[in-house]
Amino acid sequence: MFISFRRDTMASSSKSVHFSQQEINELQTTYEQGGLSKFAAQIVKKLNDMKNAKLNIAVTGNSGAGKSTFINAMRGLRGCDEGAGQIERTMERIAYKHPDFPNVCFWDLPGVGTTKFPMKDYVSKMEFTTYEFFIIISDNQFTENDAKLAEAIQNLGKKFYFVRSKIDNDIRSFEKQGIYFDRNAKLVEMKQNISQGLMEVGISQPIIFLISSFNVNEFDFPQLKRRLISNLDGIKKDALLMSLPNTTLTIVEQKRAQLKERIWMLATASGAVGAVPVPGLSVAVDLGILVTAIIDFRKIIGLDDASLQRLANVAKKPVEFLKAEVRTPLVGEINKQFVKQMLVRSSFAAVSVVEVAFNFIPIIGSIFGAVSSFGMTYKLPNDVLDELVENAQRVVKVAFATHPSNPQ
Repeated sequence: MFISFRRDTMASSSKSVHFSQQEINELQTTYEQGGLSKFAAQIVKKLNDMKNAKLNIAVTGNSGAGKSTFINAMRGLRGCDEGAGQIERTMERIAYKHPDFPNVCFWDLPGVGTTKFPMKDYVSKMEFTTYEFFIIISDNQFTENDAKLAEAIQNLGKKFYFVRSKIDNDIRSFEKQGIYFDRNAKLVEMKQNISQGLMEVGISQPIIFLISSFNVNEFDFPQLKRRLISNLDGIKKDALLMSLPNTTLTIVEQKRAQLKERIWMLATASGAVGAVPVPGLSVAVDLGILVTAIIDFRKIIGLDDASLQRLANVAKKPVEFLKAEVRTPLVGEINKQFVKQMLVRSSFAAVSVVEVAFNFIPIIGSIFGAVSSFGMTYKLPNDVLDELVENAQRVVKVAFATHPSNPQ
C-alpha cells in the first residue's frame, strides 16, 4: 500500500500531550524512510518511556509540620499502612515511593536553617536539581528561612508551592472556643494573612494552599492536586496523574482523557509489532500488548484489589462496600484468550480509520491505513477504558458520598 504525505496537513493535526513537535516530525521522517515497522518501533519506545518516567517531588518543612502525613495522603496511604511515612525525621532526606508506581517518588527533606543544615549548604546537600517541584509545608507561620528556600528554588528555575497544613485543627479550635465565624471567610482571611507574611519576607506572589491531609477532598487539597498536574508537561504530567488515588470524579475524568491519548499508540503497536493472525478474525494483532494495556488501565483507574483497599481505608468504608459498585468482568483474570474473545465480539462494531478521533493522533491519519487491525484494536481499549471509568465513578461516589452536582 503506497501512502503519500503532505507536511502541511500533518502539521495541522499534530497535537499531542505526549509528543513534542520535534518528535512528531521525527516520527514522520521515520515512517517515510523506514516504513511502518520502524515507525511502530518508535511508538513502542515512547510507550516504554511513559511507563518508566521518573518523577521526584520534594517536600520540605520543619519537623512536626505534617510532611509525612501529606506524603502519605498523596500516595493514598494511612500512617499504619506498609510503606507509609511514620515519623518526622529531620537529619536526612527520606524517599517514599508510590506503592503502585515506584517511579513517582516523594522526598521528605529536613527543615532548612538549623545548625546541621544552614542555608548555604542546604541546596547542594538536598540535591535540589533532582526534583521536579517543591512543596514547602508549615503548620504555623512561614518563616524567613522558608522565603530564602523559595528564592533558592526559583533561582534553579523550579516551581514551589506553600502548603499550610493541619487547617482542620485551626477550624476545630475556633469551634471549641465557641467563636462564631463564617468558615469560608475565615479561610480567606487566613490565606491573606499568610500571603502578607510571605510578602514581607520577600515573596512577591506566593501560591498558598490550606489543607488537611486527613480530609483529602476538603479545603484546598483538590485545588493543590489540580495545580500540580497543570504545571507539569508531557510524560511527567502523565506520571503524576496516573499515580493519584481516585479521591474525586475530576481525577478519574482526567485519567480517562490522558489514557485516551495512548490508545492510538497501543493500536499501532499491537497491529504492527509481533502481530500474528487471530483465529476467527481477519486481522493480525499482538494480543500481549492489549493484555498489558488492559491490566495497566485497571490499575491506573484504581479498580485492582490493592487500589480499592487503599481507597476504602482512606474513605473509612468497608472495601466490600466499594467492590459492590464494580460490575465488570474486567476486574477478573485478563489473558490472551480473554482479549481474543473480546476482539471477536467487537469485530463487527470495529471503527474504520476515518472514524478515529484524529485530535488524539499527532500524525496524519492515512498512516494507519497501513495497519489493517487498527480500527479494531483502537476500539477495544477505548471501550475497556470507558467501562472501567464508569465503574470507578460509582466507586468514588459511594466512597466519598459525592453528589452528581458537585463532582469535585
